[in-house]
Amino acid sequence: MVAEQRQWEAVGLYRALRRMCEKGRESIPEHPYLFESDVEICLIGDSSKSPVERFWNGNTMIYILQKAVRRPSEESDSMEESKADASELLPKENPGPVPLSVRRAKQLISLFTMVQNPNMTHLKLGEVVVLPPLWIRCDGSDPEHTYWLGAEPLKAGNKIMGINLYTVTCDGPTAHKTCFANLEELKMQHKIMHHSSVVTTKGFAQYELLRAAAIEDTIVEPESNIYVDITWNTVDKILETPPLISAATLNIALEPGDPRSPVYQLYRELQFLLALAEGLKTGVTKWPEPLEPESAVELVQEFLADLKKKLDGSCVSGNRNGMEKIKCDTEAVDSSIKSIFSERGDLDFAEQLWCKMKCVSSYQELIACFTLVLKALECGEIQPWIHHGSSSLLSKLIQQSYHGKMEAVSLAGITPVQMLLEIGLDKMKKDYVNFFIGQELATLTSLDYFISTSVDLQEQVHCVQKLHHMLEIMVSCTVLLQFKHESLFPWTQICIKYYRENALDEKHVFQLPVSSALVKKFYQDSHPEVWKVDISSGHGPKEVKTTWQVSTNPPVEHMMSNNTGLLSDSTVNAGIEEKMYFITVVKCSQVHFR
Repeated sequence: MVAEQRQWEAVGLYRALRRMCEKGRESIPEHPYLFESDVEICLIGDSSKSPVERFWNGNTMIYILQKAVRRPSEESDSMEESKADASELLPKENPGPVPLSVRRAKQLISLFTMVQNPNMTHLKLGEVVVLPPLWIRCDGSDPEHTYWLGAEPLKAGNKIMGINLYTVTCDGPTAHKTCFANLEELKMQHKIMHHSSVVTTKGFAQYELLRAAAIEDTIVEPESNIYVDITWNTVDKILETPPLISAATLNIALEPGDPRSPVYQLYRELQFLLALAEGLKTGVTKWPEPLEPESAVELVQEFLADLKKKLDGSCVSGNRNGMEKIKCDTEAVDSSIKSIFSERGDLDFAEQLWCKMKCVSSYQELIACFTLVLKALECGEIQPWIHHGSSSLLSKLIQQSYHGKMEAVSLAGITPVQMLLEIGLDKMKKDYVNFFIGQELATLTSLDYFISTSVDLQEQVHCVQKLHHMLEIMVSCTVLLQFKHESLFPWTQICIKYYRENALDEKHVFQLPVSSALVKKFYQDSHPEVWKVDISSGHGPKEVKTTWQVSTNPPVEHMMSNNTGLLSDSTVNAGIEEKMYFITVVKCSQVHFR
């Protein structure tokens, strides 16, 4: 009777997983599926972030099984509804991942192994389909504190040869080195478990560079991270410092907008540009609060009066050296950034006007400013110069004014908003181009995509946002981490390539190759955020691996919610000398089907 029940459960699991996989080939289901009222099955696509990526580096679809959580109102549902079919979608409300008991997880792994074994013909499954790997969240209730169990079919073509079984256990946090394993003992345990005579070791360490490179009042928010990942072959001892011959990768995730960023003033300028673009799209513009002692109208009046005096005094138009030199927003930035993001001395009339009008705080003030400008142009009171190639409406009007005749422009509706947006776009594009070309990080040709005027204004704004994100990254690498041109140039090319092919993503983690020797000064005297050693034996599909790892953060997300007692204040107390570490062990074993 027990055997029949087990077979029935195995067949039900197989059908549910297969049905979900077939649907997943078309599109990944948005919500989990229910199995036997207590288990929910999620399908994670190969392009999505995997919750087991720290322990398993596969690049295929995977199943994640966890405890089903039902709403209180559902508890009174009928028995028929509570025993929903495996294809029934769970309700949208979900409190987050909840682990299953280790005992239940082991039952499910056993069922999965059974239905992937082609020798189990009595199950009458027909030709067994190779299913994606399956991982189960566990509650750590066993003595080993198991938090994940995994199973991955081993195949040769479309034929299943066996299965890899994974166990992830975790303890901590602790700062006591006596809790740490001995590398030689780990290697011996691996040899005994897998009957291996030879093992290889590979090390990995991750260090946080942002904190190590702290510069007073310039460090960015915790949402922005700069880490270096280092890998090397042949590990000699636990927690050893990576050798200089290691391979290193810089991981940079910088969200613009931190007030302490070296280019925060430029970011504020960009935000006003975005507000104008949104106003152009929706018809409702969110104007900034007045921050300057003088209004935009007063600033424009003074600006035009200055130009009139210069024209009356010298009767020369187009003399750049005679024009007022508008200081860039970089004057609020420290000297280290000034040296690389220098002020431009070639601001034309429209760009200087933008510098005056970017503090406009109402639609009425916007109209008043442009009324002053158009009147001065119509009357010939000013004869300003503009950059060649500018396509903004104001630039066209200025060119017409040279010939004493300007077309009539109605300052109504969205027209004045568009006029200000156009001159702001022109100015900011040149600012970014001036930086990347001036620092010899890019050519004008490589930046063509970002400054093109052949697309609509909204798309041009998106491209300027991309330029700003790249600027933030390069400035941080230069000012905070003090990298030189030989590193910055190839990194800029990586960022340019990414943003030519992808939409704006300010949370994207850019992975940039770097020599470990260049970052050694940041990590040689620091404690790693993550340190692990992989002990391997066998080759190809017969390779098996044991991983021992320490990390400052919980390696398992459901461990945080299920074991809050583990996360004491001491884990984040900056006053203690030793870092608190979670200790994780990942073991793999193979079952071969004959």
